[in-house]
Parts: sequence; C-alpha cells; structure tokens
Amino acid sequence: MFYRGKLYRALNPIYAREPLSGRGAELYGGRFNPKGVPALYASLSVMTALREANQVGNLQPTTLVSYDAQIDDVFDGRDAEALSAQDMDAATLADGTWRDQMKATGEARTQAFARRLMDKGCNGLLVGSFAPGATRQDLNLVLWKWGDAAPHRLTLIDDENRLSR
Repeated sequence: MFYRGKLYRALNPIYAREPLSGRGAELYGGRFNPKGVPALYASLSVMTALREANQVGNLQPTTLVSYDAQIDDVFDGRDAEALSAQDMDAATLADGTWRDQMKATGEARTQAFARRLMDKGCNGLLVGSFAPGATRQDLNLVLWKWGDAAPHRLTLIDDENRLSR
C-alpha cells in the first residue's frame, strides 16, 4: 500500500532539533526496529502521537512535530491475511513483552518481523497503537526508509524554522 498525508510525532525535547533522525529508536531499539536500525515512529493523529510518547506516568515535556508524507511500499499490519503470510499475527504485534524478548535473545519477534519486511523492500509498517487508551482508530506508521524524494518522501512542516532557533 502507499500512504499520502500528514504524520505526527511527539518527541522528547532532546531530539527536537533532529526530528528526522530516528536516532533514539536506533540507539535503544523499538517494537518494530532492532537496535542499530534507525526508525521513525509516527502517528496519523496528534492525539495518538501524544499517547505514544507519554505511555508511563504523567505527561512529560514534549515537542510535537508534523510532516507531509508520501510513502510507497507500506505493509498494512491491520491485514490479518498479509500478517499470516509473514508468519505474524495481531496478538504477537501487541505483545508487550518485546523488550524482554530483545534482552533474552537479542531480537524480539516483532523486530525480526520488521527486519523481514525491510529485506523485502518495505519502507514502513502501518499498525494500530498499543498505547494505553488507544482505540482501533489510533494508527501509527513506522518508517524504516525516509528522505526528501520518492518513493519515501517525508517533509518536516516547519515553515517558520522554529526548530532551528
């Protein structure tokens, strides 16, 4: 599938000056990227982005950014048949033990799934949010490839250059 539209991220202010880097996910690994692989975890709505960034405890300082996106070759993680064809299912996507798996074996099942998709040429994964309070309408787009040109164009919206100040 392809995605065309706005995306949102609620960033830790430490990374606010580099909203296109994917560095945090690369350093620590994420549900859908192993350590050492940069990834941008973006949401299709502002509220989903805020839920994703502040899953534990009280709301912490957050920098909200938005992007215009045109991303081809996105795997639709809502499609049960497509998941099954990749030896994956919705329950495994939602499994909250991915960090424990990563510590025990070096790579969680969801990270291995993401690596297989990357190897097939996928630029990203559309998947539901697993943040507390999320509904079926809360969606994320995890990007493994992005840049300023097709087939994975992602443009930060910062017309007033606020992040460079």
